[in-house]
Amino acid sequence: MRLISEELSFWRDLLSMLEAQYGSNCEIVLHDLTKDYNHTIIDIRNGHITGRKIGDCGNNLGLEVLSGNTKNGNRYNYVTRTDTGKILRSSTQFLRDDDGKIIGSLCINMDITESLAFEKFLHNYNGTGDPAVEVREFFTTDVKSLLECLIQEAQLPIDKTPEHMDRADKLKFLGYLDSKGAFLITKSSERVCEYLGISRYTLYNYLDLLRSKQEQD
Repeated sequence: MRLISEELSFWRDLLSMLEAQYGSNCEIVLHDLTKDYNHTIIDIRNGHITGRKIGDCGNNLGLEVLSGNTKNGNRYNYVTRTDTGKILRSSTQFLRDDDGKIIGSLCINMDITESLAFEKFLHNYNGTGDPAVEVREFFTTDVKSLLECLIQEAQLPIDKTPEHMDRADKLKFLGYLDSKGAFLITKSSERVCEYLGISRYTLYNYLDLLRSKQEQD
């Protein structure tokens, strides 16, 4: 297989089977990662769970893999949360062509909000159970919103506004964005420069410094 589109009827049949098996509380998403990242979703079932539709963008986990910073991005049975408060039990499988290049992904997001609330009640009642480990995953409909989510996430550990960041803070901020593949997003450099109040020349110098250090390590 070279392209997802070559086997699209197979993938649609597979999504139909999964949809019938797991019902309306399970979102199944097929991404074509050879397309513009702003429009990777080529099939989606029960998109009401994350508010996405065909033609919407990929998420932050896909960016990490495409950036080359994550060698094996497959993740199974992890817990994440939407911006509306839904709790999802998710799995992501990246799809490769005959040469091993990533060309797509298949994602399953089961809405367990209600069942988890009931489980919490039982844990409290029985006095057992550990909290679930969550993975940060951003479900957005366009890459501009995805970039803003990554920017806000990068600022959290620094806990300073851009005008109060020193050089070390900005390097830490940019290092996070680069590790998450943020600079694969079109025009991300302009937005990050605007946010930090730096020139593109300074941005590229900082990125070169970070990447050189990473290679040395």
